[in-house]
Amino acid sequence: MHSMKSRILRGLAALALAGVLPLTVSAAETALATFAGGCFWCTEADFDKVDGVISTTSGYIGGHKDNPTYKEVSSGGTGHTEAVQIEYDPDQVGYEELLDVFWVNHDPTTNERQFCDKGEQYRPGIFYHDAEQKQLAEQSKAEIEKSASFPVVTEITGAAEFYPAEDYHQNYYKNNPLRYNYYRYACGRDDRLEELWGEKGRS
Repeated sequence: MHSMKSRILRGLAALALAGVLPLTVSAAETALATFAGGCFWCTEADFDKVDGVISTTSGYIGGHKDNPTYKEVSSGGTGHTEAVQIEYDPDQVGYEELLDVFWVNHDPTTNERQFCDKGEQYRPGIFYHDAEQKQLAEQSKAEIEKSASFPVVTEITGAAEFYPAEDYHQNYYKNNPLRYNYYRYACGRDDRLEELWGEKGRS
C-alpha cells in the first residue's frame, strides 16, 4: 500500500514538473488589477512594494490602435494611457487594499497630466476586470470625493486590451535606479503626493 502511494505521488510530481498539472493550487487563484497613475515606471515601483503582489507589467490601455509603441503612445495619438497590470494573490491582499495604494500614489485632480508629464497618455484611471472590481472602485472613488478637499476626475472604466510596453520599460526602477530616482525627484511626484495626501502620499 505504501509503495503504491509513493508511486502515485511520484507520478503526480512528474506531471507537475512536466507542466501537465499545476505545481500548486494557489497558482490558479491569482487575480488581475489594472491602474493608470501617470508614468508607469513609478506606478510599477509603488505596487511592487505591496505584499501579495506577484508581478507588475508596464503597458498601455484605453486606446484605439492595436499593438502601440511607446513612441506612438507618448505622442498622444493613440488614445492609450500608460498603465500597470498587476497580478496579485487575493488571499494576501484584497482589491480594496490595492485601491487604497492607487489613490495615494497618483494625482486625481487632473485628466490631462500627472505631475510633470502632460497629455491624455498620462490620464489616471481604474480599469476594472469584473463587476465586483467595478463596484469597489466606484465605492472607493465616492469615499475619496466625500473626504477630499479637491476635485476627483480619475476615470473608472472596463479593462480593454492591455498591451505590455517594450522590455526596456519593465522594472525600469530596478534596472536604472539612478535615472529613475532622478526622474521621480525632478518630476515632483512625491512632493505633489504629500501635498495631496499628507503622510499617506510619502513613498
